[in-house]
Amino acid sequence: QVDGFAWENCGDKKNPVVLQSLSVAPDPISIPGSLRISAAVSSSKTMASPLKAVLVVEKALGDLWIQLPCIEQMGSCTYNDVCTILDNVIPPGTTCPEPLLTYGIPCHCPFKAGSYSLPASDFDLPEVELPTWMTNGDYRVRAAVSNGGEELACVKLAFSLQSQ
Repeated sequence: QVDGFAWENCGDKKNPVVLQSLSVAPDPISIPGSLRISAAVSSSKTMASPLKAVLVVEKALGDLWIQLPCIEQMGSCTYNDVCTILDNVIPPGTTCPEPLLTYGIPCHCPFKAGSYSLPASDFDLPEVELPTWMTNGDYRVRAAVSNGGEELACVKLAFSLQSQ
């Protein structure tokens, strides 16, 4: 079982992008609700298009971990072009949403090398129409980001969700 929120870098020690710190509250995460996140990331390399992200999402069923399929772009999905997805969500030329704007965190490719840090900031988690078996429970996520076959970052998360 997930013993509270946890994270770790899972890539090669030479991966250019490394998560330095990450904290999330409350624990378990409540949907809908407010989520307070603080994080710091360092990158020794510019991340440019095409950025590929591979997510593996598992949910605990008793003592078993079941891999969730990719349904409507949610779950264990492969996103071949994260840069284009970001451009569709936040049109190029528009300012990045808060709190990214305040802290100088980019929301479009390319992401320049450097250190980025997000002090504790609140995000609203909206009511999401998901079947209850996909909301309440313990989850593990592995996210790997690559460009042209070279892994740039890999992060593993473990967390619990509780829907109202």
